[in-house]
Amino acid sequence: MVKVSKVSFLKSASKISNSPPPDRVEIAILGRSNVGKSSTINSLVERKNLAKSSNTPGKTKLINFFDVVFKLDEVEKHFRLVDLPGIGYAKVSKEQKREWDKNLNRFILERETISLFIYLIDARHRDLEIDIQVFEYLQSLNRNILKVYTKIDKLKKNDLNNLRRGEKEALFISNTKKKG
Repeated sequence: MVKVSKVSFLKSASKISNSPPPDRVEIAILGRSNVGKSSTINSLVERKNLAKSSNTPGKTKLINFFDVVFKLDEVEKHFRLVDLPGIGYAKVSKEQKREWDKNLNRFILERETISLFIYLIDARHRDLEIDIQVFEYLQSLNRNILKVYTKIDKLKKNDLNNLRRGEKEALFISNTKKKG
């Protein structure tokens, strides 16, 4: 059984040059603004307020790094979770948004220690062009990607069942209801 034994905030970085050294495996969480990236990190590590979340789109403005230790068959393993700024809408200037996008793209391309991208999609708005484009972009990089649909508690049961039938490789979660 896997059990998180220790998790800590390491640092925030505005760009790749300010990132911690690439000295361990990293898992990057990304998706549109307000999709639940920070809440998903909190759920994964079973800590309520480790990653700061907000109802305001664009709250996460920096790349946030969290060191995680977990036990697997009594052996400690170390990795890093990376909370990336939201893609798309945010209440910031166009210039600041362009700068974020440039830094995010550079980070995705250059950070070789990222072994998995967890791409979050709001289950209520699953066919948005931006999600399709970003997911296809990640696929073009030949990196490991896990597609996760969030906010499933907001769907009707029939809609959720249809989504599950069409997305056999994806995961489905509700951070509010602690499902998935």
